[in-house]
Amino acid sequence: MMIKRAILPLLLAAAIPYALHGQMSSSTRLVRAADEPHNWLTYSGGYSGQRHSTLRQVDATNVKNLEIKWIFQANSLQSFSATPLVVDGIMYVTQAPNDVVAIDAVTGKVFWLYHHSASPGRLCCRGQVNRGVAILDDTLFMATVDAYLIAIDAKNGRPIWKTKVGDASSAYGMTLAPLVIKDKVVVGVAGAEFGIRGYIAAYEAATGKEAWRFYTIPGPGEPGHETWKGDAWKHGGGSVWTTGTYDPELNLTYWGIGNPGPDFNNAQRPGDNLYSDSVVALDADTGKLKWHFQFTPNDPYDYDSTQVPVLVDANWNGTPRKLMYFANRNGFFYVLDRVTGEYLLGKAYTEVNWTSGLDPKGRPVLTPQPAGQTTYPGPLGATNWYSPSFSPSTNLFYLSAWENYGQVFDPGDPVEFREGQNFTGGRLSPPPGAPAMPGMQRGPVNTWHEGAAHGVVMAIDPKTGTKKWGYEMHDVTTSGVLTTATDLLFVGGREGYFHALDARTGALLWKVNVGGETAAGPMTYQVDGKQYVAVAAGHSLFTFALR
Repeated sequence: MMIKRAILPLLLAAAIPYALHGQMSSSTRLVRAADEPHNWLTYSGGYSGQRHSTLRQVDATNVKNLEIKWIFQANSLQSFSATPLVVDGIMYVTQAPNDVVAIDAVTGKVFWLYHHSASPGRLCCRGQVNRGVAILDDTLFMATVDAYLIAIDAKNGRPIWKTKVGDASSAYGMTLAPLVIKDKVVVGVAGAEFGIRGYIAAYEAATGKEAWRFYTIPGPGEPGHETWKGDAWKHGGGSVWTTGTYDPELNLTYWGIGNPGPDFNNAQRPGDNLYSDSVVALDADTGKLKWHFQFTPNDPYDYDSTQVPVLVDANWNGTPRKLMYFANRNGFFYVLDRVTGEYLLGKAYTEVNWTSGLDPKGRPVLTPQPAGQTTYPGPLGATNWYSPSFSPSTNLFYLSAWENYGQVFDPGDPVEFREGQNFTGGRLSPPPGAPAMPGMQRGPVNTWHEGAAHGVVMAIDPKTGTKKWGYEMHDVTTSGVLTTATDLLFVGGREGYFHALDARTGALLWKVNVGGETAAGPMTYQVDGKQYVAVAAGHSLFTFALR
């Protein structure tokens, strides 16, 4: 076993052997990512967001023979939440907050490290998180916690250009892996908990010049502005925490949008508060809104809709359609037509009491929760930013979820906006005499204490929204899901295990102790005929292959 520590200078001089790296001819390689399953070319493995691999070397008969081949130890105590890319035998991964490391995907040897020092200011994120990079030709792109987009030479780690996307002093930042579409790099900003006005923006890959910008909180004269009252839109939130998806045939890119601000005081922002808690479909060339669907209007529960929109072509009631599957933080699984945004299905996959159900257009029928009553799901949601998966082999949708979790809400007094300061509003602790919450309890000085919540990995039949099986964990999970063509499902947990399950039944086939929380999406790749599975857990990246 080789352990490679990233205690390195800002930039190592050793360049990647060019014969190993090869060349990416154009953005068409990303469109055809499924044709080269030995690589992992974008955050979700491909534009569809399915996080599914067609590699077949590791299967149910031999998965028990997986063993560690090498470990990369991050030089950071921040959350290691990145999904690596692998391109022709070279792995590119970010260690928090904003280092990019190039590694030999077979041996774990570090070729170079690029370090970005965050500028002083109020950083947006609870934990300085980075979820990975994007690549086009021989250029990598990293979004930073202080709201810069940086282009880096993939061969030697030298910076090419750096563009300021937002003002860190006003709590604008980025946590996501960028998405390359044609000759542009698309990113979104975070910081809703500090009263930002969110947006998604595209930049020219060659120069870093902004090509278009779409505000997730519409201003005067923009469609949707009428869903805000007064000046509430100016600090309306609408973060983009995770990477979107893209349909090359429609030329539409899809992004989940976070909560409105202030988070918990919806009386302070009357109206539906578009496009918070929505998924938006944008023209990839212009950023123009094609359609939107809002999951939780006037959200008082912090139900960010920043999950990955998963794109699937399938029959719906006997007719071929372009679909979107979306497991929402609010506790519902949705099916939408991704051409038009038409609502097709919505069904709860966990306990829900904030609504009695969805109307024929998918709008929730609210059941307001009085102070002192537990709300399901709670403010961390039934799921969150961790990636789901769809398997064309099983035709099932998979996600990591939290069950038996609740929170009492009290909207409290209106909160005054102060630039760069917390803008959540509300009181989250139960009033005196209220029963203990089964999920998380608020402690002194804004700390959280975990209670009896537990995680479950589940399979959902997208045609009906019904659960097919669930694999329960002792603790909650923040792990993404990976499925393969051999009907394996890889997922981690906060108790320190990395699991392989039977994707059809949920039966445990293999697990290994990785010594820390899995807070990223597993991925797989192949080099010289050998398949590897990699996952970040704790402060290390673990890479496995068969004995």
